[in-house]
Amino acid sequence: MVAQSGGVRRCVGIELSEVGVGISRAKVPTATFHQVDLFAPPAEVSCLENQADVVVCSEVIEHVDDPVGFCHRIRSYLKPGGQLLVTVPGGPMSAFDHFIGHRRHYERTSIARVLDAAGFKVEAVKLAGFPFFNLYRLVIILLGKRLISNVKSGGERSRAGTWASLAIALFRILFQFNLANFSLGWQILAVARRPLVMRPWQ
Repeated sequence: MVAQSGGVRRCVGIELSEVGVGISRAKVPTATFHQVDLFAPPAEVSCLENQADVVVCSEVIEHVDDPVGFCHRIRSYLKPGGQLLVTVPGGPMSAFDHFIGHRRHYERTSIARVLDAAGFKVEAVKLAGFPFFNLYRLVIILLGKRLISNVKSGGERSRAGTWASLAIALFRILFQFNLANFSLGWQILAVARRPLVMRPWQ
């Protein structure tokens, strides 16, 4: 989340995993990170509520059993009028997606319904990633069970793991040429805003 006051911009991250907090701190040393379960936040982060101008929630909601409740908790950290940027995967799920904890994938309408039910005003939902992210997802679907076996056996040190690393590096280059907003894209970006005045039941 990003908050700006008196011309000073402050970046704060919230992460459930202790390992994730450590990785984030190493990558963005100028930001502050807290290990937090949003469904049971510690008192120390209550000072962050109603403070953020922008919150980014990237590749998280697909792992959550209660996405509406999760987004409702996110909303409490935004200022009235603050903006939420959400990315989630679309397209079919693979065995590997289930293995890494994906509960569901989304469509344009389903992510909009989640955000609306959580009290946000949805401003835009864009479908990106065509054609190369879609192709990457199809490879994951094709190799789903093999990837699971590779991960379980410490596969990054194996020949298969080497090929996988090379393929990922190639796709990272190709991703630059994806179409930014195309109806067949399997990567979803939603832009929503916390209303200035909440609806009575929220």
